[in-house]
Amino acid sequence: MTEADVLSLHRLVAWSAFAIAFVLGAVMQRSNFCTMGAVADVVNMGDWTRMRMWFGAIGVAVLGTQGLAGAGVIDTAQSIYTGPKLPWLSAIVGGLLFGVGMVLASGCGTKTLLRAGSGNLKSLVVLIVLGVFAYMTMRGVFGVLRVGTVDRVAIELAAGQDLPRLLAGGDAAMRAIAHWALAVLVGGGLLAFAFASRHARTADTALGALGVGAAVVAVWVLSGHVGHLAEDPRTLEEAFVATNTGRMESLSYVAPIAYTLELLMLWSDQSRTMTLGIGSVLGLIAGSAAYALATRSFRWEGFRDAEDTANHLVGGALMGVGGVTALGCTVGQGLSGVSTLAIGSLIALLSIVAGGVLGVKYQAWRVERML
Repeated sequence: MTEADVLSLHRLVAWSAFAIAFVLGAVMQRSNFCTMGAVADVVNMGDWTRMRMWFGAIGVAVLGTQGLAGAGVIDTAQSIYTGPKLPWLSAIVGGLLFGVGMVLASGCGTKTLLRAGSGNLKSLVVLIVLGVFAYMTMRGVFGVLRVGTVDRVAIELAAGQDLPRLLAGGDAAMRAIAHWALAVLVGGGLLAFAFASRHARTADTALGALGVGAAVVAVWVLSGHVGHLAEDPRTLEEAFVATNTGRMESLSYVAPIAYTLELLMLWSDQSRTMTLGIGSVLGLIAGSAAYALATRSFRWEGFRDAEDTANHLVGGALMGVGGVTALGCTVGQGLSGVSTLAIGSLIALLSIVAGGVLGVKYQAWRVERML
């Protein structure tokens, strides 16, 4: 493969991610897929319908990802989620911050992109604030604080932190069996739970669960198989083309928002290029906008008052800091990370949900005080 071939593959991966996210944006809009909304529905009304949709999406993602890993199509050990270092405190602190932030901002990073695409100016502001604070937490002042505090608290697991490797150790054959077994047990179990209730057996719930989960699997294949080079002709090393981390990636929407802002601000810098993550950010906005325009649901919406503005600004900041600290958001850790069955991803997911519950209860307390 020549350097020209690598550049061509780079464009293919980035624009394919855009296309997958474009479809995903329309699917999420149609099915009203929203993690924050799912948490709020359970806490405020005891309604588990959207939460079951979310569990269904995780089930599809686990089933597909572990099945592909068992078949040798992708190697989940090549992702950022499954390394030997388990920064459990970062996952907890970051997850809690992100969970509270997504409630204050009226939705997680993914929902923010969807709403921005459908005309919500509040979400556009949150999007910018989230991206700036995410970048500050990756490489700026908050990054120094993160590395010097919570990231220092970690456990080293020599075999890696994902369940297949923890169960199989260094035995490759047993690891493949573990992938297949966990695909059925975990993925199948989550799907069974998701559709056990007749209230969840609707077209929209099925569309959200299957569509979102399948998108996560599709991007794993795009990054870990299509875009994988055993030897990059430019470096003579293994590479995953068009990724910001240099590792196999799937969908995530905190750090990629920061990278998107960076690309737009440094457009003339030829070292900055379109990546899989940036393509997925732009694709989600475009897909949401296309669906909103096609269904005539596109509406301009601004802030209600100063308090509404403050809540959204604080929420965006918390999501930016929390998402980077936890290594992902409701999609990055809650779907992509959990699909690898990494312990850190499971901790981050539970922490995000816990933060969301705290945020919803705080909002309810504020409303009660005003009555």
